[in-house]
Amino acid sequence: MALADILAALFPAGHAVAERDGLILGTARIEGDRSIHVIGIADKTCPGVDEALALAAHVLSIIDGGGDAPILVLLDSGSQRMSRRDELLGLNETLAHLAKLLRLAQVRGHRTVGLLYGGSAAGAFIATALACDVLVALPQAYPEVMDLPSIARVTKLPLDLLEEKAKTTAVFAPGLANLHATGAIAEIWDEGPTLAGRLAALLAGAATDDRRALWGKERGGRPKAADIAREVQRLAETHG
Repeated sequence: MALADILAALFPAGHAVAERDGLILGTARIEGDRSIHVIGIADKTCPGVDEALALAAHVLSIIDGGGDAPILVLLDSGSQRMSRRDELLGLNETLAHLAKLLRLAQVRGHRTVGLLYGGSAAGAFIATALACDVLVALPQAYPEVMDLPSIARVTKLPLDLLEEKAKTTAVFAPGLANLHATGAIAEIWDEGPTLAGRLAALLAGAATDDRRALWGKERGGRPKAADIAREVQRLAETHG
């Protein structure tokens, strides 16, 4: 589905969401005549310092404006822009700033929902979709925290070894099914209710604690994370 079709399906009551220079900004009406803020990245844009700060400024304005309207983060991006200019200007800090503001919005009462409808990778993925309270995806999505050739360069492990591990270990492998298996993606909206109905049902549920590690254990894609986190918490509480 193209972005225009997704927006029409999500917001049959109307919206004022526009895409400009790769960024998505606007508001829409949802069930119950409530409003929802919409931000995001489109057309496989690789966000650099300018894009990260623009999105962060918009999230900050939402927080400053008060209220508790949810924030929907639509995403079809590349990885973060790895230009010399962006690196020298502190790209990692600006992406972290964006992620922290999404977290602050949650603390101030705004539900944050990531909807992945295309590609995304690396810092662009972590600072947007993965920074949301909950992440869902359309079947056409193809996320990857890092592609295998890049993992090979960072870890110094042979690419063919990583390709072999990716066949059985979801955390090594890109793609929607693998990210879902790790628990990073709560739901894949593949069939059944309309997108508007799916979004309404999601927002009608109560916000819960982070369940991604538990989903990863239940789905078999990340079997140890939940137990390790629980043990770390127990030890921290035991020893102060």
